[in-house]
Amino acid sequence: MDEVLRFANSTPVWIFASIVVAIVIFQALIFIRIASQTAPNIGMTKDETKRALRTGFISSLGPSFGIAVVIISLIAVLGGPFTLMRIGIIGSAATELTAAGIGANAYGVELNSPDFSLKAFTTVVWTMCLGGTGWLIFTALATKSLGKVEKKIVSKNAKMMTIVSTAAMLGAFAYLASQQMVKGYSETVAAIAAGVSMMVILTFAKKREIRWLQEWALGISLVIALTISYLTTLI
Repeated sequence: MDEVLRFANSTPVWIFASIVVAIVIFQALIFIRIASQTAPNIGMTKDETKRALRTGFISSLGPSFGIAVVIISLIAVLGGPFTLMRIGIIGSAATELTAAGIGANAYGVELNSPDFSLKAFTTVVWTMCLGGTGWLIFTALATKSLGKVEKKIVSKNAKMMTIVSTAAMLGAFAYLASQQMVKGYSETVAAIAAGVSMMVILTFAKKREIRWLQEWALGISLVIALTISYLTTLI
Protein backbone atom coordinates (compact mmCIF):
# COMPACT_ATOMS: atom_id res chain seq x y z
CA MET A 1 0.00 0.00 0.00
CA ASP A 2 2.90 2.37 0.76
CA GLU A 3 4.28 1.73 -2.70
CA VAL A 4 0.92 2.61 -4.25
CA LEU A 5 0.69 5.91 -2.36
CA ARG A 6 4.28 6.84 -3.27
CA PHE A 7 3.45 6.38 -6.93
CA ALA A 8 0.00 8.00 -6.65
CA ASN A 9 1.50 11.11 -5.02
CA SER A 10 4.56 11.29 -7.28
CA THR A 11 5.50 14.42 -9.23
CA PRO A 12 4.49 13.11 -12.72
CA VAL A 13 0.98 12.27 -11.47
CA TRP A 14 0.68 15.72 -9.87
CA ILE A 15 1.75 17.38 -13.13
CA PHE A 16 -0.77 15.46 -15.23
CA ALA A 17 -3.59 16.02 -12.72
CA SER A 18 -2.77 19.73 -12.48
CA ILE A 19 -3.03 20.10 -16.26
CA VAL A 20 -6.49 18.50 -16.28
CA VAL A 21 -7.71 20.64 -13.36
CA ALA A 22 -6.29 23.77 -15.01
CA ILE A 23 -8.34 23.01 -18.13
CA VAL A 24 -11.49 22.67 -16.01
CA ILE A 25 -10.80 26.00 -14.27
CA PHE A 26 -10.12 27.66 -17.64
CA GLN A 27 -13.44 26.40 -18.99
CA ALA A 28 -15.28 27.70 -15.91
CA LEU A 29 -13.73 31.16 -16.31
CA ILE A 30 -14.64 31.23 -20.02
CA PHE A 31 -18.25 30.27 -19.23
CA ILE A 32 -18.48 33.01 -16.58
CA ARG A 33 -17.12 35.55 -19.04
CA ILE A 34 -19.56 34.51 -21.77
CA ALA A 35 -22.47 34.56 -19.30
CA SER A 36 -21.51 38.04 -18.09
CA GLN A 37 -21.29 39.33 -21.66
CA THR A 38 -24.61 37.74 -22.63
CA ALA A 39 -26.53 38.93 -19.54
CA PRO A 40 -27.36 42.44 -20.90
CA ASN A 41 -28.79 40.89 -24.08
CA ILE A 42 -31.45 39.06 -22.06
CA GLY A 43 -32.31 42.05 -19.89
CA MET A 44 -30.18 41.34 -16.82
CA THR A 45 -28.60 44.29 -15.05
CA LYS A 46 -25.04 44.30 -13.69
CA ASP A 47 -26.40 43.97 -10.17
CA GLU A 48 -28.52 40.95 -11.13
CA THR A 49 -25.54 39.36 -12.89
CA LYS A 50 -23.29 39.82 -9.85
CA ARG A 51 -26.02 38.47 -7.57
CA ALA A 52 -26.47 35.40 -9.81
CA LEU A 53 -22.72 34.68 -9.78
CA ARG A 54 -22.57 35.18 -6.01
CA THR A 55 -25.57 32.90 -5.48
CA GLY A 56 -23.99 30.18 -7.62
CA PHE A 57 -20.72 30.44 -5.72
CA ILE A 58 -22.35 30.31 -2.29
CA SER A 59 -24.68 27.47 -3.32
CA SER A 60 -21.67 25.39 -4.33
CA LEU A 61 -20.11 25.62 -0.86
CA GLY A 62 -22.67 23.43 0.91
CA PRO A 63 -22.35 20.39 -1.39
CA SER A 64 -18.56 20.84 -1.37
CA PHE A 65 -18.39 20.29 2.39
CA GLY A 66 -20.30 17.03 1.96
CA ILE A 67 -17.86 15.89 -0.74
CA ALA A 68 -14.87 16.66 1.50
CA VAL A 69 -15.52 13.64 3.73
CA VAL A 70 -15.44 11.24 0.78
CA ILE A 71 -12.44 13.00 -0.75
CA ILE A 72 -10.39 12.35 2.39
CA SER A 73 -11.15 8.63 2.17
CA LEU A 74 -10.21 8.56 -1.52
CA ILE A 75 -6.94 10.43 -0.91
CA ALA A 76 -5.95 7.81 1.65
CA VAL A 77 -6.22 5.11 -1.04
CA LEU A 78 -5.68 6.80 -4.42
CA GLY A 79 -3.51 9.75 -3.47
CA GLY A 80 -4.12 13.48 -3.74
CA PRO A 81 -3.53 14.26 -7.45
CA PHE A 82 -5.73 11.57 -8.97
CA THR A 83 -8.53 12.29 -6.48
CA LEU A 84 -8.30 16.00 -7.29
CA MET A 85 -8.44 15.27 -11.01
CA ARG A 86 -11.49 12.98 -10.82
CA ILE A 87 -13.48 15.20 -8.46
CA GLY A 88 -12.55 18.22 -10.57
CA ILE A 89 -13.93 16.60 -13.72
CA ILE A 90 -16.96 14.69 -12.42
CA GLY A 91 -17.76 16.55 -9.22
CA SER A 92 -19.53 13.57 -7.65
CA ALA A 93 -17.61 11.99 -4.79
CA ALA A 94 -20.20 9.24 -4.40
CA THR A 95 -19.88 8.24 -8.06
CA GLU A 96 -16.09 8.18 -7.89
CA LEU A 97 -16.05 6.18 -4.66
CA THR A 98 -18.40 3.63 -6.21
CA ALA A 99 -16.26 3.41 -9.36
CA ALA A 100 -13.13 2.93 -7.25
CA GLY A 101 -14.79 0.12 -5.34
CA ILE A 102 -15.92 -1.56 -8.56
CA GLY A 103 -12.42 -1.33 -10.01
CA ALA A 104 -10.82 -2.81 -6.90
CA ASN A 105 -13.36 -5.63 -6.74
CA ALA A 106 -12.78 -6.37 -10.43
CA TYR A 107 -9.12 -6.93 -9.61
CA GLY A 108 -10.08 -9.09 -6.65
CA VAL A 109 -9.15 -6.86 -3.71
CA GLU A 110 -10.75 -4.27 -1.45
CA LEU A 111 -9.85 -0.61 -1.29
CA ASN A 112 -7.26 0.17 1.37
CA SER A 113 -6.52 -3.51 1.93
CA PRO A 114 -2.93 -4.81 2.37
CA ASP A 115 -3.24 -6.58 -1.01
CA PHE A 116 -4.01 -3.32 -2.85
CA SER A 117 -1.06 -3.23 -5.26
CA LEU A 118 0.02 -1.00 -8.15
CA LYS A 119 -1.83 -3.28 -10.56
CA ALA A 120 -4.99 -2.90 -8.49
CA PHE A 121 -4.46 0.86 -8.47
CA THR A 122 -4.11 0.83 -12.26
CA THR A 123 -7.34 -1.14 -12.57
CA VAL A 124 -9.14 1.39 -10.38
CA VAL A 125 -7.78 4.30 -12.43
CA TRP A 126 -8.93 2.74 -15.71
CA THR A 127 -12.35 1.94 -14.25
CA MET A 128 -12.89 5.48 -13.01
CA CYS A 129 -11.65 7.13 -16.20
CA LEU A 130 -13.52 4.87 -18.61
CA GLY A 131 -16.64 5.13 -16.44
CA GLY A 132 -16.82 8.87 -17.12
CA THR A 133 -15.95 8.62 -20.81
CA GLY A 134 -19.52 7.78 -21.83
CA TRP A 135 -20.83 11.08 -20.46
CA LEU A 136 -18.19 13.05 -22.38
CA ILE A 137 -18.85 11.21 -25.65
CA PHE A 138 -22.62 11.68 -25.36
CA THR A 139 -22.16 15.37 -24.61
CA ALA A 140 -19.84 15.84 -27.58
CA LEU A 141 -22.15 14.02 -30.01
CA ALA A 142 -25.60 15.02 -28.76
CA THR A 143 -25.26 18.62 -27.54
CA LYS A 144 -25.81 20.17 -30.97
CA SER A 145 -28.81 17.95 -31.71
CA LEU A 146 -30.36 18.64 -28.32
CA GLY A 147 -29.96 22.35 -29.02
CA LYS A 148 -32.04 21.98 -32.18
CA VAL A 149 -34.69 20.05 -30.27
CA GLU A 150 -34.83 22.82 -27.69
CA LYS A 151 -35.38 25.47 -30.38
CA LYS A 152 -38.24 23.47 -31.90
CA ILE A 153 -39.92 23.05 -28.51
CA VAL A 154 -39.54 26.74 -27.67
CA SER A 155 -40.92 27.82 -31.05
CA LYS A 156 -44.09 25.80 -30.45
CA ASN A 157 -44.51 26.25 -26.71
CA ALA A 158 -42.01 28.33 -24.73
CA LYS A 159 -43.45 27.24 -21.38
CA MET A 160 -43.00 23.59 -22.27
CA MET A 161 -39.19 23.94 -22.26
CA THR A 162 -39.32 25.39 -18.76
CA ILE A 163 -41.56 22.55 -17.60
CA VAL A 164 -39.31 19.90 -19.19
CA SER A 165 -36.12 21.43 -17.76
CA THR A 166 -37.62 21.73 -14.28
CA ALA A 167 -38.99 18.19 -14.40
CA ALA A 168 -35.59 16.86 -15.51
CA MET A 169 -33.84 18.61 -12.62
CA LEU A 170 -36.41 17.39 -10.10
CA GLY A 171 -36.16 13.88 -11.47
CA ALA A 172 -32.36 13.84 -11.28
CA PHE A 173 -32.23 15.15 -7.71
CA ALA A 174 -35.11 12.91 -6.64
CA TYR A 175 -33.26 9.90 -8.04
CA LEU A 176 -30.08 10.80 -6.16
CA ALA A 177 -31.98 11.55 -2.95
CA SER A 178 -34.00 8.32 -3.12
CA GLN A 179 -30.78 6.29 -3.42
CA GLN A 180 -29.70 7.65 -0.06
CA MET A 181 -33.13 7.51 1.59
CA VAL A 182 -33.46 3.76 1.14
CA LYS A 183 -30.28 3.20 3.15
CA GLY A 184 -31.95 3.82 6.48
CA TYR A 185 -34.06 5.90 8.83
CA SER A 186 -31.49 8.66 9.39
CA GLU A 187 -30.96 9.18 5.66
CA THR A 188 -34.71 9.46 5.08
CA VAL A 189 -35.09 11.98 7.90
CA ALA A 190 -32.17 14.00 6.51
CA ALA A 191 -33.70 14.17 3.02
CA ILE A 192 -37.13 15.20 4.33
CA ALA A 193 -35.63 17.76 6.71
CA ALA A 194 -33.53 19.27 3.93
CA GLY A 195 -36.52 19.57 1.59
CA VAL A 196 -38.86 21.05 4.19
CA SER A 197 -36.29 23.50 5.58
CA MET A 198 -35.36 24.62 2.04
CA MET A 199 -39.00 25.40 1.20
CA VAL A 200 -39.58 27.21 4.50
CA ILE A 201 -36.43 29.32 4.17
CA LEU A 202 -37.09 30.28 0.54
CA THR A 203 -40.74 31.13 1.24
CA PHE A 204 -39.78 33.28 4.23
CA ALA A 205 -36.94 34.98 2.34
CA LYS A 206 -39.17 35.72 -0.64
CA LYS A 207 -41.96 37.24 1.48
CA ARG A 208 -39.53 39.39 3.47
CA GLU A 209 -37.36 40.07 0.37
CA ILE A 210 -34.20 38.95 2.16
CA ARG A 211 -31.75 38.34 -0.70
CA TRP A 212 -28.84 37.06 1.36
CA LEU A 213 -31.07 34.43 2.96
CA GLN A 214 -32.10 33.17 -0.49
CA GLU A 215 -28.44 32.81 -1.40
CA TRP A 216 -27.60 30.88 1.77
CA ALA A 217 -30.77 28.76 1.75
CA LEU A 218 -29.06 25.65 0.40
CA GLY A 219 -26.19 25.76 2.88
CA ILE A 220 -28.53 26.41 5.83
CA SER A 221 -30.87 23.57 4.84
CA LEU A 222 -27.92 21.17 4.57
CA VAL A 223 -26.73 22.08 8.08
CA ILE A 224 -30.26 21.65 9.46
CA ALA A 225 -30.65 18.28 7.75
CA LEU A 226 -27.26 17.01 8.96
CA THR A 227 -27.99 18.15 12.50
CA ILE A 228 -31.42 16.49 12.62
CA SER A 229 -30.04 13.34 11.02
CA TYR A 230 -27.27 13.14 13.61
CA LEU A 231 -29.77 13.55 16.44
CA THR A 232 -31.80 10.63 15.08
CA THR A 233 -28.75 8.39 15.41
CA LEU A 234 -28.72 9.12 19.15
CA ILE A 235 -32.31 7.99 19.67
